[in-house]
Amino acid sequence: NTNQNEQIRGMLYYLFEYLDQNYNLPGTGLFQYISFRSALAFAFSLLISTIYGRQIIDKLRRLQVGESVRDLGLQGQNEKQGTPTMGGIIIILATLVPVFLVARLDNIYIVILIVTTIWMGAIGFIDDYIKVFKKNKEGLKGRFKIVGQVTLGIFVGLMLYFNPGVVVKEKLPQKEVSQMLELQVPTNKFGEAHKSTKTTIPFVKNNEFDYASLIKWMGDWTENYVWLLFVLVVIFIITAVSNGANLTDGIDGLAAGSSAVIVLTLAIFAWVSGNIIFADYLNVMYIPESGEMTIFISAFVGGLVGFLWYNAYPAQVFMGDTGSLTIGAVIAVLALSVRKEFLIPILAGIFLAENLSVVLQVSYFKYTKRKFGEGRRIFLMSPLHHHYQKRGYHESKIVTRFWIVGIMLAVISILTLKVR
Repeated sequence: NTNQNEQIRGMLYYLFEYLDQNYNLPGTGLFQYISFRSALAFAFSLLISTIYGRQIIDKLRRLQVGESVRDLGLQGQNEKQGTPTMGGIIIILATLVPVFLVARLDNIYIVILIVTTIWMGAIGFIDDYIKVFKKNKEGLKGRFKIVGQVTLGIFVGLMLYFNPGVVVKEKLPQKEVSQMLELQVPTNKFGEAHKSTKTTIPFVKNNEFDYASLIKWMGDWTENYVWLLFVLVVIFIITAVSNGANLTDGIDGLAAGSSAVIVLTLAIFAWVSGNIIFADYLNVMYIPESGEMTIFISAFVGGLVGFLWYNAYPAQVFMGDTGSLTIGAVIAVLALSVRKEFLIPILAGIFLAENLSVVLQVSYFKYTKRKFGEGRRIFLMSPLHHHYQKRGYHESKIVTRFWIVGIMLAVISILTLKVR
């Protein structure tokens, strides 16, 4: 008596829907609400990451999956030698299990996020495996990482552009709304759902930008090729953010804590964009079905917080590339899905600063070596958090201050909903 779509929903979602429709049991209707399922996903994820996380860490220690630390002359560095790595497995499992249980698996955004998590988790796992078991400190060659990120970017870009489930509803002009009200025609102030390459520019009135406008000046024939431009943008964003998260994972608790703040902020954007009442009130683009991502994000935050229990100073486990590459890719896909990718430089400002510090350091060193015969440095060491370690700051103080900056950036990002 069920159709195919009903059969691929989350297991508990389908069970409670069946009980509600057939037996009308008290409380079974709660699964209709994203808020309830999000809270449940967070609780499940937190329990999995804290309870089973301990067992996974012990298993990694028995397998001697320990971090091999290079001597960079940093305070407290030698004590980290042998600490279990590949702890990103904890975050991934703690995220996916609740998602499969309570999320709607027929939702295209959930499908994309699941694929992103598994795909980048696999690439990171291979990289960590080569470092630990093959005793190769370089890990997976950079070109293979790039191929993996580009492949994921192509998949995400094509799904977001071509899949019929990815649509938006834009606000109708006020004049048109007034005419409909005068004629007593019911309206929710939004037009028909349609495909769009529009995104949002923060702090700007009438703040929508269409990627198609970048090539539209070349002629009408470009309409058939906008998807190529969009896919390139997606590839760039996923690659940049995942590498930024990877660079940020250098001291205990920094990447996990910063990422939890970022994805929690993206949950607010997903909730607002997927709710027609809030979208109307805040005058933002309404993205049908995008609110379901709140459940994935809640599970992801639970996994990050539970992992942080063991990753806070002094760390009992490191996430490795298994976790950091996955975190960055998930953040990028979430921002793209809610049409807030232009907010990434602000919201993920910690990642941007870490990325830029490495680019500036390497570029300036090469430039001065070519010009003066001796390479010079801007920072004492890059990425940026190592610069502060070199200056004598304890890593727990660095992490706490980076978190504070991350929270400030998150607040600024949320303000873009009203400040334009």
